[in-house]
Amino acid sequence: MSPLSLPRWREWSWRTVKLVAAGVALAVVLSVAGFVISDKVSDARARCADGVTHVEPDRECVGVTDGSYTFAGHLKRVEKKIEEENKRVYDHRGTDPYVTVAYLTSFTVTDDDSNSEDSVRHELEGAYLAQIRHNTGDLAASPKIRLLVANTGSAARHWENAVDKLIALKSAPDRLVAVAGLGPSTGPNVAALRKLSENGIATVSSIMTATDIKGIQGFVRVAPTNADEARAGAAYLKRQKNKYRTAVVIQDADKDDLYASTLGEAFSEEYPDKDHRLVADRITYDSSVPSAWPNELHYTAEQLCGERPEVVYFAGRGRHLSHFLNALANRTCQSRNFTVLTGDDTTNLTPKELDAAARTGVTMLYTGLAHADMWRNDPGAVSGPSAGSFQPGGTLDKWFPGDARYDGQDIMGHDAVLTAAQAIRMASNWQGEVTGRSVGRMFLQLDGDRKVPGASGFLSFKDNGDPRDKAVPILRLTPKGTSELVDVSAPGGKPASGR
Repeated sequence: MSPLSLPRWREWSWRTVKLVAAGVALAVVLSVAGFVISDKVSDARARCADGVTHVEPDRECVGVTDGSYTFAGHLKRVEKKIEEENKRVYDHRGTDPYVTVAYLTSFTVTDDDSNSEDSVRHELEGAYLAQIRHNTGDLAASPKIRLLVANTGSAARHWENAVDKLIALKSAPDRLVAVAGLGPSTGPNVAALRKLSENGIATVSSIMTATDIKGIQGFVRVAPTNADEARAGAAYLKRQKNKYRTAVVIQDADKDDLYASTLGEAFSEEYPDKDHRLVADRITYDSSVPSAWPNELHYTAEQLCGERPEVVYFAGRGRHLSHFLNALANRTCQSRNFTVLTGDDTTNLTPKELDAAARTGVTMLYTGLAHADMWRNDPGAVSGPSAGSFQPGGTLDKWFPGDARYDGQDIMGHDAVLTAAQAIRMASNWQGEVTGRSVGRMFLQLDGDRKVPGASGFLSFKDNGDPRDKAVPILRLTPKGTSELVDVSAPGGKPASGR
């Protein structure tokens, strides 16, 4: 019996089956199309701009931009200037070839970051100044530099996203050869540094100071190491005519914070001698336990009343220092005066935080990374045009009026990009094509007459990437909440004078 001769009830069933099957097929097609549409909508929602995406769970916009996308409102002025210069460089690419340098750090900072909004903005402003000086200013050379802004997100949680995007820019037309900045000495930032190096990109750290960052190809840093800071700080204390003969070290025990651990270890090794001693073992707190460390610092302040040191060396982040100073201000031994010496992370405190710290009545000294006045007594030890740009009324004040320059981070960002720029120029003279590897090799040739004319001094580097005999400013927090220069020290005591 053929289908055409089926009984009517069976014929209806056959049609029903065909209709159901067609309906199922259509549903499948619509479902697949829905998934495609949904994916496209999802991709669109994830996209902040070209090269910049939302990343879960916090939906931060991270990635890489030429300045056309603003990561945070306070960066708008400087990113706009970078975008304009990048466009000019690109428009003249036919007669003036360029390579690309990226400035990488956490630009969307939160309370989880040791850096403040001011500090990362100042770094980027200094980086832009170095770009202009290399492209069209007093240090003009070729190839020109296109400067990208790369955000790793708060606490560098999304460093892989930004780094992978940078690695993809190595080939033409971008020709990324170097990455500067790189943020503070934390595990994620060091991981980013290593991955960039493994992929043949030269790196210049602006503010990484952890001593044990080593063995990385094509890497240099313009900041002194923690060991150098501790030695410079100890040398300053010992020059004060036996004023500081006893000390105690307070150190953050967070294993992921390389800054704190290496700073405390270095001072503990450098300070003691026949005339100077530590009056107790290192006192620790652990910032990785948010519910505990504020109380730990409170009890630490009380312990110092019994130890009676003439100086307290605080090996921890600036945001922890604020809590410690408040606790010390409320100590039971009010008649006893305390001097606290700490490292460069103090420069990441905001003016409000600095003002609060100054009101504690504790003498507060710290080793900075750079200061606009650090060469006032030895102007021959620094490039005049470089240093002058950071003075009141200088180039940066003209470009970014009303932006207080209290932390020295602009100098560090400038010196990092200027180091990359000089190595790029030298690599270009050495061979036709500039690559990340060739730029990294040129870092080791930056010596003698080829030293980098940084605003923090003339820079050259050891084989391990550390700066040679780096000058370290000793700063004091004034009652007004500002920092004043009291001395310039160095690992060996006093920095070398002149070039």
